[in-house]
Amino acid sequence: MADLMRQVTDHLEAAQSAEDGRSAELVARDGVLRQTIIALRSGTRLRTHNSPPAASLQVLAGKVRVEIGDELQGEFKTGELWVLTHERHSVLAVENSAFLLTTVTSTGEGSHA
Repeated sequence: MADLMRQVTDHLEAAQSAEDGRSAELVARDGVLRQTIIALRSGTRLRTHNSPPAASLQVLAGKVRVEIGDELQGEFKTGELWVLTHERHSVLAVENSAFLLTTVTSTGEGSHA
């Protein structure tokens, strides 16, 4: 069983010293379900990327923004859960942040672009 809060602490520390300002680890895998902890140093952006068939983002520490192009989809802080868009999007750490990304990698629909 994963100790999420311990992993959040470890990954936030690792993101601080990482050249790209991030640290991530797959913490659960079950068939098409994936859960990944992602930590980002303040100001770090996950560049625009396709969305899997289904995904949610639960902020475990800090605050992040999900953006579609130049538009803000939402800004989420510790404790908030968000079902991600089916459009190409990016994620920006407004402050040092960690979140649990839950994805379903196959539903027969393919990824959304």
